[in-house]
Amino acid sequence: MRFALLSIIVALLAALAMAVPPKLHSVIISFPNDAPDHLLQAAKDMVLKGKGKITHEYNIIKGFAAEIAESTMPSIQALSTEYPPLIEGDMPVHTQGDKEKAKVGIHY
Repeated sequence: MRFALLSIIVALLAALAMAVPPKLHSVIISFPNDAPDHLLQAAKDMVLKGKGKITHEYNIIKGFAAEIAESTMPSIQALSTEYPPLIEGDMPVHTQGDKEKAKVGIHY
């Protein structure tokens, strides 16, 4: 009886130790300017529901910057076919430097 209980506890601790949170990607999510506001809000809600974080909200464009799991991207992409969201990698952009190292964005 003790051995079975100890085995279950060890198995649970091992499972918890191996549970790794998903890697978050820094992205900018934007919609066409004529897209309805509820699509932007729905995308923000999906980011938060997927354990992501909104890092900046833009006023000039209809969009926001966020850190999201890759598994959240297809849900956001499927929000609208009429006003498709654009998901781009968010990273520093330089005007000078090695072109070989200048890989911008994530490939989705």
